[in-house]
Amino acid sequence: MTARTDPYHLGLTVGEWVEVRSETEILSTLDANGRLDELPFMPQMLELCGRRFRVVKRAHKLCDTANSTGGRRMSSAVFLETLRCDGQAYGGCEMQCLIVWKEAWLKRVIPPAETSSPGPAATGVGTSGKTERLREVIRAGTRAPSGRSEPDDPVYVCQATQMPKATQPLSRWSIGQYVEDYRSGNARLSEILSGLLFVIYEEFVGAGLGFGSAMRWAYDRFQRLRGGTPYPSRRGCIPKNGRTPSATLGLHVGDLVRVKSHAEILKTVDEELRNRGMSFHGEMVPYCGRELRVAQRARKLMNERTGKLMELRNECLVLDGADCVGRYTNPLFCPRACYPYWREIWLERVESPRSTSERSSAPPLATNV
Repeated sequence: MTARTDPYHLGLTVGEWVEVRSETEILSTLDANGRLDELPFMPQMLELCGRRFRVVKRAHKLCDTANSTGGRRMSSAVFLETLRCDGQAYGGCEMQCLIVWKEAWLKRVIPPAETSSPGPAATGVGTSGKTERLREVIRAGTRAPSGRSEPDDPVYVCQATQMPKATQPLSRWSIGQYVEDYRSGNARLSEILSGLLFVIYEEFVGAGLGFGSAMRWAYDRFQRLRGGTPYPSRRGCIPKNGRTPSATLGLHVGDLVRVKSHAEILKTVDEELRNRGMSFHGEMVPYCGRELRVAQRARKLMNERTGKLMELRNECLVLDGADCVGRYTNPLFCPRACYPYWREIWLERVESPRSTSERSSAPPLATNV
């Protein structure tokens, strides 16, 4: 389905205000599995019916984190503010994916500042049979059909697991996507040109012409002079399938940490940039050397390929302000804003001025004389 033939297409752009339609209106757009174009309308989205939000990105293209096939095209969809999945309907999944909203589930509204009553609109939610049927369909749609899913070992169905089916392949060289990036407000023209220049440079680096190392060195040299990010696509130092090191810092939510340098982190990952199964990827390189706070300790993550909830033996960390912004993704400028996951060995604790002053002002410990 394309934007030209989609009867629900609104062509929303960044900054516009929308209202989530009522439950009965949304029901008319869904199939028997609670999906539109294979994209599920999830249970937690029901509580937002009738409320107003601002569009932050147009979701016309997304990266395939399930099968790593590259860019994927989606029609008539957007992201709203910071509305993320809470995982409660999916066994307590802690991925906090940004929720995709089909334009069929939304309608344009006048910005709050221009209305006499900026509060949320009426939800239109009642106790009708249609409303109850919608809730049943959506609840049932969070599990795979019987035969694949068992009560004690469910196979979940969410927007992340359905992303490959709800999208179509997108070439990195499809110019139309960049036109839409610019027109929708997803990216500035300077960002688009800079991103494309890097992609072309990367193609030459990996072309096997014998000067890839020299080009990476030149890139790093140039970036060092301007205080920029080093070349992000490098191999780790540990052989493939080799044992990778670990560290335990005992970090808690709110603790201040410093991300180690790119060179230090490469010593902790194998040639495929994995540390105990967890990837360090190019989108994380710009945060190297920066001080950030721990936002979350995550253990339960969805396997987007199988629909099974995984419980990690070693918790990973989410850092506040370290979202993926699509600098080096395929497609470029992917708007999913997924949270990169960090191993503690890639970080070092930073003591806050408060804790340092408290320790220095504390009375000396008693000693035996």
